Amino acid sequence: MKKYKKIYNVASKKRNIKDIIEKRYIIMIIIICIVMIVLGLNLFFIQVIKHDFYVNKVEQLNRNVIFSNSTPRGRIYDRNGKIIVDNESVKVIYYEKPNGVTTKEEIEVAYKVADMIEINYELEINDLKKFWILNNKEESNNLITDEEWRLLEERKLTNLDIENLKIERINDQLDEFTDKDKKAASIYYLMNVGYSYDEKIIKDEDVTDKEYALIAENINNIKGFDVRLDWNRVYPYGDVFKSILGNVSKTGIPFELKDYYLNLGYSLDDRVGTSYLEYQYESILKGEKVSYQIMEDGSKKIINQGSRGKDIVLTIDIELQKEIEKILEEEVIKGKSYPNTKYYNRSFVIISDPNTGEILAMAGKQVIDGKIYDYTPGIVTTPVTAGSIVKGASHAVGYKTGALKIGDIRYDECIKIADTPLKCSWTNLGNLNDIQALKYSSNVYQFYTAFNVGGGNYSYNEKISINPQAFETYRNMFKQFGLGVKTEIDLPIESLGYTSNSTLPGHLLDFSIGQFDTYTPIQLSQYINTIANGGSRMKPYLLKAVYNPTKDGLTDLLYETKPTILNEVSLEDEYIKRIQAGFREVMTTSGTGVGFIDSKYNPAGKTGTSESFIDSDGDGVVDKQTMTNTFGGYAPYDNPKVSFVVISPDIFYKETSTSRAPINKNISYRISQKYFEFYK
Repeated sequence: MKKYKKIYNVASKKRNIKDIIEKRYIIMIIIICIVMIVLGLNLFFIQVIKHDFYVNKVEQLNRNVIFSNSTPRGRIYDRNGKIIVDNESVKVIYYEKPNGVTTKEEIEVAYKVADMIEINYELEINDLKKFWILNNKEESNNLITDEEWRLLEERKLTNLDIENLKIERINDQLDEFTDKDKKAASIYYLMNVGYSYDEKIIKDEDVTDKEYALIAENINNIKGFDVRLDWNRVYPYGDVFKSILGNVSKTGIPFELKDYYLNLGYSLDDRVGTSYLEYQYESILKGEKVSYQIMEDGSKKIINQGSRGKDIVLTIDIELQKEIEKILEEEVIKGKSYPNTKYYNRSFVIISDPNTGEILAMAGKQVIDGKIYDYTPGIVTTPVTAGSIVKGASHAVGYKTGALKIGDIRYDECIKIADTPLKCSWTNLGNLNDIQALKYSSNVYQFYTAFNVGGGNYSYNEKISINPQAFETYRNMFKQFGLGVKTEIDLPIESLGYTSNSTLPGHLLDFSIGQFDTYTPIQLSQYINTIANGGSRMKPYLLKAVYNPTKDGLTDLLYETKPTILNEVSLEDEYIKRIQAGFREVMTTSGTGVGFIDSKYNPAGKTGTSESFIDSDGDGVVDKQTMTNTFGGYAPYDNPKVSFVVISPDIFYKETSTSRAPINKNISYRISQKYFEFYK
């Protein structure tokens, strides 16, 4: 009985499951029917009831297709209102590949255009061969053997292999090429280089009125070709400051910047800033496009006249910049004439306002095989071993931690830590106080401060241990001055410099005299400005103001940059003044900075000489020791108006001689004199 009951229960469960499944099918069918009815009603509503409404909508949308042309960018002025970047109108002949166009048709068009314009037709030999192949298909096929065609059918050769074999076997055939053939080949190449959907510039330099008119009159016979007026950037001051002004793309967005600009809503054919200030201030400098509406009869109606981009004014004095670059070029070339300058080849200069952070001039020049190249971007990208110029910040560490007190007297003679070489100043300097330690650039004075900061007890030729936290103590204070942090200058790239992870006691001593971490020239400029103005780390900047474009020049001010204090140095005024007093002494009689700035301007500053290491033969191994000179100063001492930073890496080769060329001193004196001529 139990057995039959069990069988009954199983059968009952199966019926219940079947009933549930059938109910679910019915529900699904009902839902599907409802959805289909809704879709059908909606389709009936759109296609029948609202037919005329949506037809009008589509026609209206078609009439509102917008075509926009590139418009000129904003001008760039210097601080005195002189134009340093402008636009000039240029005639452009261009090609846009029509849909469905064949290679044969493109070749025919290329020959037609060759009769209308003059163009440089110096193509690579392989490009000429490829054009001959396209233009002589049957003859080029005869260059391939029956066996090679069979191998192609058997997929033992590829079409690319066949193409390469044809190119290899073309020799005398090109002798038949006339100048017109070569010109047509060049035009065809330009028509097909890059992305197929891109606008191809065929000629945009020295387009004559006759060429422009011939293309415009024959656009129906040379499908895909057209003309337009465009613009190019022009530079009234030539190459002066040009590397920092930056570049603008020629025809559209460069591939490497495609994602960035497309995400901002740009079109692929938009001309954009690609480097430095043109890139940094793209959103300001770009123009508003001319927009058109396509009417029912196919004509264009202007919707928006467009406008030139906004104008920007820089902090740079372009006349001063021109003179500074000239001086720097002369001194860099002259520097190579000194003995023992085998590895020296470049110097940097920055002139700025320590109270605001405005940069008045900045330049870098490099000499290679007697030829001068611009190296100004190195001011923000090239770290150097700074040397003693950083001792003002090292004093600040001592004052802040109590490791150094105002007026402390220390005896300067070489020190010796067990198992390490002697560490000395440039000479034994005897008893010094804190101001004299800066004046004579004592290394040993800084070593004793470092021992105190690290909690180490020094004894001659004995081992010493320090608290590794001392490195962070130093770095935290240095960062407050701008050393080891980004200055936030308004340029798209800026290097941070090199920071080591070592915590060896000897390396702390090296750090304290600027022989360990590295800093960029712009960081050293920010550091000098922070000392000059009394402890405010100012953001350096190049953009002074923005103006709406007008026919009357700079009349409609839109925005003016305000000086930005990034931080205040956490140090009492009496200590800042003590460092300033030391920097003043550096520039007076017997100080290491005498002669870097004319004494009649009451300057203050600090020199630096550091050991540097280079890869002399490019094999990836650092193998030579050189010396780098640095200088940072400001004037007048009691009311700073200007600061100067001059850096000359690898100025002499230590292993052969201790002779030092006065390159840095010469540059500093001349550029400061030039500044004071401009700003009396």
